[in-house]
Amino acid sequence: MMSARLSDRATLHVTGADAEPFLQNLVTADLDALAPGEARPAALLTPQGKILFDFLLSRIDDGLRLDVAAGARSDLAKRLTLYKLRAKVAISLSDEPVGVFWETGEGPAGAVADRRFPTGVFRSYGMDVDEGDPAAFEALRLSLGIAEAERDFPGSDVFPHDVLLDQNGGVSFRKGCYVGQEVVARMQHRGTARRRVMVLRAEGHLTPGANVEAGGRTIGTVLSAHVGLGIGMVRIDRLVDALAAGASLSADGVPVEAEVPSWAGYALPEAGSGGEA
Repeated sequence: MMSARLSDRATLHVTGADAEPFLQNLVTADLDALAPGEARPAALLTPQGKILFDFLLSRIDDGLRLDVAAGARSDLAKRLTLYKLRAKVAISLSDEPVGVFWETGEGPAGAVADRRFPTGVFRSYGMDVDEGDPAAFEALRLSLGIAEAERDFPGSDVFPHDVLLDQNGGVSFRKGCYVGQEVVARMQHRGTARRRVMVLRAEGHLTPGANVEAGGRTIGTVLSAHVGLGIGMVRIDRLVDALAAGASLSADGVPVEAEVPSWAGYALPEAGSGGEA
């Protein structure tokens, strides 16, 4: 079993009689599908449908836990407070440490399964976790194309489809309204998601922020990288056209290969179609 303490993550708790309906009406995920013992991805959007904050949701006594980038936690708490109005909820910052365990069939007692990963990854809250190997966990995350706000992309810059929240259960297309729902539902119905997170593998060092190019044309950006492994935001219509034309991919002159994350269900469009299949 591998483990690491995630010092760049923090939690806040939303508790009280109205905690679940309060969040159900705000966030992208369907809380009715959230089972005890698991953490599921979700986001709070702008009215224009872009991600303000993304986080992992899990159940606690009398409410829910939000596991978010540490640097965004206070702003998320303030944003939720703006929506609180007369709802019977309490929004509190927690000092519980956040840890992760992987390469295991079961997590330690009290840990919850991180549903962004296909299998074998567990989050822990409030446990005494050694520093461990955060770099190894980062490599695992990147190898599976799992993007996180603040670390990989800034708030208010991407849609849920861009970072695959539509693929991992982070967006519900069946529950009622939430902030930004109309835009997200329209993208799903029309199949207009053209930007997608893809796994990048290079023969040399990948630089975050570098353009991904094909035949002299920019088709994406490297979001994060660990040596020759990274994730990028790629225009999949431009990628398909470039591959059909026999163009090779590069980032800062380093040859790159781009692949759909192994767990994701989206398909590349037909060449020249301008959209996702």
